[in-house]
Amino acid sequence: MKRHLFYLFAFSIFSSCSATEKPSAKKTENNATYGYWQQHAKYEMEIDMDVKSYQYEGKQKIVYTNNSPDVLNKVFYHLYFNAFQPGSEMDVRSRTIADPDGRVGDRISKLLPNEIGYIKVNSLKQNDKAISYETVGTVLEVTLNQPIQPGEQVTFDMLFDAQVPKQIRRSGRNNKEGVALSMTQWYPKLAEYDEEGWHADPYIGREFYGVWGDFDVKLTIDEDYVVGGSGYLQSETKAKKGKKTLHYTAPQVHDFTWAADPDFIHDTLQMENGPLLHFYYKKDLEQKYLDNWKRLQGDTAKLMEYFNEHIGEYPYDQYSVIQGGDGGMEYAMCTLITGQRKYGSLLGVTAHELAHSWFQFVLAFNEAKHGWMDEGFTTYISTLAENELSSNPKENPLSRLYLGYTNFALTEYEQPITTHADRYEYNSAYSVATYVKGAVFLSQLGYVIGEENRDKTIKKFYQDFQFKHPKPLHIIRTAERVSGLELDWYLTDFTQTTNKIDYAVTSIEGKSITLERKGLMPMPIDLTVTYTDGSVEEFYIPLQMMRGEKPTSATIVNDWAWAMPTYSFEANKTVKSVEIDTSKMMADVNRDNNTMSVN
Repeated sequence: MKRHLFYLFAFSIFSSCSATEKPSAKKTENNATYGYWQQHAKYEMEIDMDVKSYQYEGKQKIVYTNNSPDVLNKVFYHLYFNAFQPGSEMDVRSRTIADPDGRVGDRISKLLPNEIGYIKVNSLKQNDKAISYETVGTVLEVTLNQPIQPGEQVTFDMLFDAQVPKQIRRSGRNNKEGVALSMTQWYPKLAEYDEEGWHADPYIGREFYGVWGDFDVKLTIDEDYVVGGSGYLQSETKAKKGKKTLHYTAPQVHDFTWAADPDFIHDTLQMENGPLLHFYYKKDLEQKYLDNWKRLQGDTAKLMEYFNEHIGEYPYDQYSVIQGGDGGMEYAMCTLITGQRKYGSLLGVTAHELAHSWFQFVLAFNEAKHGWMDEGFTTYISTLAENELSSNPKENPLSRLYLGYTNFALTEYEQPITTHADRYEYNSAYSVATYVKGAVFLSQLGYVIGEENRDKTIKKFYQDFQFKHPKPLHIIRTAERVSGLELDWYLTDFTQTTNKIDYAVTSIEGKSITLERKGLMPMPIDLTVTYTDGSVEEFYIPLQMMRGEKPTSATIVNDWAWAMPTYSFEANKTVKSVEIDTSKMMADVNRDNNTMSVN
């Protein structure tokens, strides 16, 4: 069973920061158009890093604004590094799930005291008065002395100390390629509160959700370490005992990440009418990998241009590609990726993580609940971008994603893509659902409403919802506004259920054609009819519940009501053959019954 799941997963997915300018990102305001509000946090942190013990001391001040209409009696912080301890939820889940992530396995359970990760809160004050708190795994539960009223701004002051874990998942020290520090999700981070309430999810294995804010970070570290990551470098000053203090600001982000190593090469590339690109990679890499990192720089600029054109403008003045972590993971203004890769793999992971800067770090979905928007939309656009850069582009670069989804949909392991990220029974089910089916959702939207409308929807969605934590309803409502069609059925069936698309040609008699809906999910139908005289005519069968048609040059026939299992109509001549969806942009799980010919 494991082998079968991993085969499907592997087949489905893939073949494979320093500046002084302020960002052009707009400040987030309550959006009256959508009745929207969101919280805001202003972070100030002073960090003193000991690179020998891998421990650090932190001083944190957060000015928190309650823009909600609710009175808050508690707040919560994420303490992500606490996941890297024997017996943690991440550890136990990894050792009990049927198909554990090979990067984790049972490694956490074997960590020694000087190898674990932790964040220990030593004191916490609300408006200069001590408040009570309790550490519960990876979450700090805080009981306030005074409730935070709607519209009120309060200040939290914290002293903490922490230890960087041995690198296992995303974060940590001394990764497999020898990068000293991959500092992701490394500080006490306020949990998000939105119209659904608090999102104080434990760190079990999946992605993140954070409060929009502004960061002011002063990092003291050994002077021979090269540091890159989120934020604009404001100053670099000498500190005591061979250390330096780096001062960064990062406006309008929901995270702050950095990586450091004494052997980093730091290259830059200034894009014309674009951000300054930074590249940090180890100087002791084999020459073939050093060559790859040099080659990557121009292609990263091309990827940036592609995403700017097809999604919208990247709003910050810099972006950094950093060797680190355990594979590839997106963060604010940067990504951490492993660097000992063939060039195709290096370009592919960079394309994917860079695309996350739009479909996550500007839109900022709740990845735990809507990972298919984060990973799926990113997979869709990065697949197209890679194909654009390819010397041998494919006619349909998304075909492997469709095949990966339909193969998996026919197994017993599929769960709805609205499943919480930590609640999938199998890791492979999560991966196919979020990366693959999420990508097919956006691609197939072009089949439903027309590719031009789909492309307009992507741009409109990005324009309207950047810095606003959009949800699934917002993408489908945007598509409805662009196309003028009713699309709630598409969001419901394709994301909230495991209903399958399966349409079949069942008979041809002279001019008469009969089709059958075998799956539960409704779709409009593109039909190609070849006549006995050799001519071809395209037909479009509208889905009645769409209340309209996509733009098409095909012959439009009567609507097909979903509850009717069969549909018949008369063509204009004697029919020789019929094929449903020659574009293969509809995710039909059984294409064997999509065609029929008359002998």
